Amino acid sequence: MLRHEFQPGKLVAGVFLALAGAIYAGDAAGLWETPWFAVIPVVTGGLCLAGVVGVLARVVRRRRAAVAGKGAREAQLDAPGT
Repeated sequence: MLRHEFQPGKLVAGVFLALAGAIYAGDAAGLWETPWFAVIPVVTGGLCLAGVVGVLARVVRRRRAAVAGKGAREAQLDAPGT
């Protein structure tokens, strides 16, 4: 059983920030040269994508909750003795 709900927006943000860290770690280790401004598009693009994913996840959750609530209300109305 899950202890908390899955939040895909945070996952996407974490992946892109880890990618930015890996880019700087590769530069620090001397594997490649990274200009200081190269990570800005990675971070901003990742945060924007995470925001879009978070909004879409919220829309899906609300729609599923509305459908589940509607089904529960119909089952309650159809139950005998109510």
